[in-house]
Amino acid sequence: MENGIKISSIVIAKNEEQNIERCIKSQLNCIDEIVVIVDSETTDRTFEIAKSFEKVKCEVRKWEGYAKAKQYALSLTNYNWIFWIDADETISKELEKELNIFKTRTPSFSVYSVPRKAYFLNKWIKHSGWYPGRVNRLFDKNKVDFKDKEVHESLQFEGKVGRLENDLEHFTDPSIEHYFKKFNEYTTLAAKQLFKENKKIRMIDVLLRPPFLFLKMYIIKLGFLDGFRGFILAVFSSAYVFTKYCKLWELKTNMEKTNGTK
Repeated sequence: MENGIKISSIVIAKNEEQNIERCIKSQLNCIDEIVVIVDSETTDRTFEIAKSFEKVKCEVRKWEGYAKAKQYALSLTNYNWIFWIDADETISKELEKELNIFKTRTPSFSVYSVPRKAYFLNKWIKHSGWYPGRVNRLFDKNKVDFKDKEVHESLQFEGKVGRLENDLEHFTDPSIEHYFKKFNEYTTLAAKQLFKENKKIRMIDVLLRPPFLFLKMYIIKLGFLDGFRGFILAVFSSAYVFTKYCKLWELKTNMEKTNGTK
């Protein structure tokens, strides 16, 4: 592998002591350098656990947003090819093998997507529009940048996307309590992003978008085949959309009050 491609990974973490060790261990046999940026407001052992691995370069940094955190992580990497992985994700054994093969070849693309499967309430979700849920995660850092968004940041690049075929595993929500801890933060960030984009709030957004999403996930995307978890997921996702647009309405209403308009 001396003359082949080397890959760095970047991980952003806050209070991830339950996940970070599993995430790092899944990378040890296919990633050459692991960069972990820990949010300075972390109160658990995330930093200590990450720092204990020889292959890991770890720093604590003040939070400036998802995109800026990942851009900073990129600046610490030594290799051109980057695998972006979240702290609650793992590289499957099959994907590990595929990445090692990738490192011996000449890439045809600047960005590659991977299929991602989610472990929701202690079971893999195989439908509901969540699987294969392709995400762009392997890329040449010289040819991409992170799009600066409040939430669900993405890669900016030109050209087509290559495909890796094996799964990235996402241990998303072990409990309903965990889901709703993230729910409030993420809906707020999503509403702020819509507000920043000057998105108009219409009754159709709160009346039709949530039930349409439920029908799409549960019926069209075969969420019913995921059992009761599929039903829960469709309901929760609909509530997410409803809440996001209600929070956008609240932001706009507060701005109008501040500006003295109706």
